[in-house]
Amino acid sequence: MDLDRADPKGLVRESYAIEGITPGECRSVFLDWALSLAAGVEPAEAMRVLLVRYGEGAPGHPMTAVLRAGLTGAAPPRRRGGRAGRVSQ
Repeated sequence: MDLDRADPKGLVRESYAIEGITPGECRSVFLDWALSLAAGVEPAEAMRVLLVRYGEGAPGHPMTAVLRAGLTGAAPPRRRGGRAGRVSQ
């Protein structure tokens, strides 16, 4: 995958250029980035491309941590809410 498809608006590139960007701001940029991906682009593949391009040169950058976290699967839900959480199965 080429860099233009992995970061179509250059949001991740710009986040690495912002001095003093916080982890919270990086998460916000990440959400905007994810919503801007074209249909058919695999987000995990795009994140790997971005980590190779930007993350290897900035291992301590908060965006690198956000991209790495995005590659790990989400934890399964621990509790169901509502009636299903109160009634044993």
